[in-house]
Amino acid sequence: MPNFITIIVCMFLATVANTQNLYIKTFGDPNSKPIIYLHGGPGYNSVNFELTTAKKLADNNFYVIVYDRRSEGRSIDNTAKFTFQQTIDDLNYIYKTVKINKATILGHSFGGIIATKFAEKYPEKINSIVLVGAPVSMQETFATILKSSKAIYKAKNDSVNLKYISMLENMDKTSIEYSTYCFGHAMQNGFYAPKQIDPDAKAIYMQFRSDSLMKKYGSQMSYQAPQGFWSNEKYTSIDLSNNLKNIMLKGIKVYGLYGKDDGLYSAEQINGLSKIIGQTNTIYLDNCSHNVFIDQQMMFIEMIKKWIK
Repeated sequence: MPNFITIIVCMFLATVANTQNLYIKTFGDPNSKPIIYLHGGPGYNSVNFELTTAKKLADNNFYVIVYDRRSEGRSIDNTAKFTFQQTIDDLNYIYKTVKINKATILGHSFGGIIATKFAEKYPEKINSIVLVGAPVSMQETFATILKSSKAIYKAKNDSVNLKYISMLENMDKTSIEYSTYCFGHAMQNGFYAPKQIDPDAKAIYMQFRSDSLMKKYGSQMSYQAPQGFWSNEKYTSIDLSNNLKNIMLKGIKVYGLYGKDDGLYSAEQINGLSKIIGQTNTIYLDNCSHNVFIDQQMMFIEMIKKWIK
């Protein structure tokens, strides 16, 4: 049985709140440099980052806040609007709840879109933004997925999937169905996993996949969130190029961490991002795919320490 001091230390390192229908968990010393993690999706949750990386970042003198967006993951709310405005309002609520004025935001995947939108509206609340496997142009991402998938199917002489790709190429590219099928091919072709996984990453994956929280939420995706954000925000057509330029004009540093094995983004896309935010602010990692904070965790943490001072 843990003694009283152990209990106090554990409470200090990780606290959980579930207020205003939002699941929020913090790690580390509230007096350390604050980082808010925004998970991917829409429709996913923060479990993979929470279980693998949040505490390790906190151990490096950061105050780490994770949460699940409204009606995603553990933030249960059947009345969620699925709008950028409500999501921005929720972020403001989190700032107030954890009592911080400014923070660095880590935007993973779709979370990078939210981070950019928030920073554009409230630059005074941002120290910096780190895009982690986040899209800049959604349409470029879909085109990359289809091009790569088509090459795989041609090499396999897979006439069935080539027919599906042909059908997709003739669909309305702004539709939710188009994006859903594109991401389906990305998953089918292993675009979210590195081609050669590092031993350290393999150990992390093995450990967190056996966790009960991961088993419950790790593969959970809600259909309401992508449908809602598409209906209200047409997120499948978003291009953040000008938004990123705007927030940089306001003095906000923007950084990017991407994996070379992430099949959602071509080298040309990463090069295009580096032209916006700067080559020294863009890190493109070997043996790394979409979950940069797991696939190359040591490098991920080292870059966060270097950038956030």
